[in-house]
Amino acid sequence: MASQDELACVYAALLLSDDNVAITADKINTILRTAGVSVEPYWPSLFSKALDGVNVKELITNIGSAAGSAPAAAAPAAGEADPAAEAKKEEKKVESEESDDDMGFGLFD
Repeated sequence: MASQDELACVYAALLLSDDNVAITADKINTILRTAGVSVEPYWPSLFSKALDGVNVKELITNIGSAAGSAPAAAAPAAGEADPAAEAKKEEKKVESEESDDDMGFGLFD
């Protein structure tokens, strides 16, 4: 989970990006001081280096359309059933029945 310091720097960087201002450690520190937020000294420089040369607005808008994301698997046609999935369901059903009987919890004992 993100720390308070990290979130403060993220919001400061987003503010700078929204105003089309270069994201630098000094500017992040200025925003944080104005907001009355104190962070560890390495966070602003870490964020400024990470976002150097990055178009933050483009990064945010293209987050779901990454080139490396895998396409969704094709679903079987309406009348077709996936035999592997059916076999797994049947196997799980049989396993659960057997395990109940093994433990003495069977209905017909």
